[in-house]
Amino acid sequence: MDQMNFLWDTPSDVALRLARKIKDIRKRKKITQKELAGRSNVSYATLRKFEKTGQISLESFIKLTMELGLIQEINNLFTEPVYSSIEEVINASK
Repeated sequence: MDQMNFLWDTPSDVALRLARKIKDIRKRKKITQKELAGRSNVSYATLRKFEKTGQISLESFIKLTMELGLIQEINNLFTEPVYSSIEEVINASK
């Protein structure tokens, strides 16, 4: 998606979008909330709250992504530099 679409996002907007993506992947894999909670060692209540509100600890989020086979995507975060100015490009090469 175009980066400009998310220019005015709040942290809550981003968290909810992540929660929706995890929920969609869980459903596509035909895994219930209770199954994912048990397999990932994240409490059922925490998973339910995350899917509703986007609120979760980073550690629990990582546990869910590991169980869903998404850890490589997490590991790939921030691997491609995104520059917002020529100064950043110059600083990166120092």
